[in-house]
Amino acid sequence: MTAASEDPAADRLPGPDGVDDADVPIGAPDGSVPGPATGDGRSGIGAEAGAVADADAEADAAAEAATRREEAAIDTEAAAVDVSEDLDELAVVHAERDSYLDALRRLQADFENYKKRMVKQQMDQADRAAESLVEKLLPVLDTADLAYSHGAGEDLTQVRTALLDALARAGLDRIDPDGGPFDPTVHDGVAHEPGDGDQEVAEVLRAGYWWKGRVLRPAMVKVRG
Repeated sequence: MTAASEDPAADRLPGPDGVDDADVPIGAPDGSVPGPATGDGRSGIGAEAGAVADADAEADAAAEAATRREEAAIDTEAAAVDVSEDLDELAVVHAERDSYLDALRRLQADFENYKKRMVKQQMDQADRAAESLVEKLLPVLDTADLAYSHGAGEDLTQVRTALLDALARAGLDRIDPDGGPFDPTVHDGVAHEPGDGDQEVAEVLRAGYWWKGRVLRPAMVKVRG
């Protein structure tokens, strides 16, 4: 018996077409011949199908991302429109507020002016009423002055003094310019006597009165000069 050859290929017999049987791939049970193996262990058809699936997934992801971007852009545009509308409404509200404030200021100013007019009218009415009363009392003062000049008693003198003091506190001042220069704005010259120099009051025939800075009745006087 001869020893076995060290080269296992030497012990194989070539096939009918001269091809070594070891180089012929063994068919699958259904008679198909498997394709060459890929790097990840999948067949060529499976790898192609996987690549197509991956490409579809990437395309779907890209489409979804684009859709989200479009939706975000639409939302941003809608928000900008809402903000613009809100700003317009706010501007209208501010304009209405300013209009109302101006109207309120004018109304308040009118009311303040009205109050001032009412106060002034009331004061004027009170002054006119007091002036009318004082004017009616002037004959009483004239009578008291006449009685005083003819030596009236102490009682009448006290009454005259008290009446003059009360009227003076209310705003009545006596015009009694005996010996002073003649002033036609406050003096009523009813008599005249000759004299040298400028005209002057020689005698007060009836006292005149001021009422709160205004001539209520001029003094009746005799003028010299």
